[in-house]
Amino acid sequence: QVELVESGGGLVQSGGSLRLSCDASGRTSSIYAMGWFRQAPGKEREFVAALSWTGGSTYYADSVKGRFSVSRDGARDTVRLQMNSLKPEDTARYFCVATRWPLNSLAVVTTDHYDYWGRGTQVTVRA
Repeated sequence: QVELVESGGGLVQSGGSLRLSCDASGRTSSIYAMGWFRQAPGKEREFVAALSWTGGSTYYADSVKGRFSVSRDGARDTVRLQMNSLKPEDTARYFCVATRWPLNSLAVVTTDHYDYWGRGTQVTVRA
C-alpha cells in the first residue's frame, strides 16, 4: 500500500505562484509514476500533470502547459507541482496520484489509471 499526503495549497492572487508537494510513503518501490489531478466545485476531476519515475517523461494538460511544472525530489519520494501565472480558473482541490503502471498519452489523463490518491489540498486563486 502507498500513502500520499499533499501540502502547499492556499489562497493566491491571480498571476501569483504556488508550489504543491506530495510525499509518498509505504511500498513506494511499486510506484511507476506520480502526478496531479484537480476538481473544481460542480466539475469532474481533471488531469493536470504527471511524471514517470523511470525515464522522467512528463505530461501536462493543455490548460496548464507553460505555466505548471511537475518534478520529483530524487532524494525523497516526493513529487512537486510548481504553479505559476495562476488564474481564477485554476481554483480547485488538487489531488496527488500514483500508479504502478507505465504512462502513455491516453492512459495518463484517466482517473482509472491511478492506484493511489491523496486527500487533496485546496488552491484558490482570487481575481
